[in-house]
Amino acid sequence: MTDPARCPWCLGSETYVRYHDEEWGVPVHDDRLLFEFLTLEGAQAGLSWSTILAKRANYRHAFCDFDPHRVARFKARDVDRLMKDAGIVRNRLKIESTIGNAKAFLQVQTEFGSFDAYVWRFVEGSSPVTRRRSMRDVPAKTSVSDALSKNLKQRGFRFVGSTICYAFMQAVGMVNDHLVNCHRNAPLATAAAQSQTLALARRKTRA
Repeated sequence: MTDPARCPWCLGSETYVRYHDEEWGVPVHDDRLLFEFLTLEGAQAGLSWSTILAKRANYRHAFCDFDPHRVARFKARDVDRLMKDAGIVRNRLKIESTIGNAKAFLQVQTEFGSFDAYVWRFVEGSSPVTRRRSMRDVPAKTSVSDALSKNLKQRGFRFVGSTICYAFMQAVGMVNDHLVNCHRNAPLATAAAQSQTLALARRKTRA
């Protein structure tokens, strides 16, 4: 059986292929998972995504399954403990930023009801339609990621530059950057439409 067409960046790694096929670009509306991706994308800065994926289970253990309430309560002794944890990226600034970001994350939840409601505003509740034909067409950042980055920084988040924010947007389905010939492009376009319908329903419920 012939393998389906995929975005070339995932080829050559079983872990990458599984992530590409099962997660990348799927609309995420669960706050815990949004915090997870925001943390992991920040941890990736200066490193490869494969490095972070290999450490993902360790990150979940180290950061209490990315429960922002628990992470926000971490103290200096927790930072020292994590600096000795070979299962994660032992970068003090990144570890401390994760704790600070958890606190900022909770503030966003209080203000908007959920981080989901806050972050999806930047794409009006649905992934924009893209027609990327090659990896050369995929940008490193956009005006939307610029705006998201600026707003997150104003709210006290760190390791949220525009490039990191765009990678986050790709991961959680705020943009569908699967190439047009990729077998995941069309299903995720449908998922984006369904996501927009659900987002509109949630807004009416909150109104």
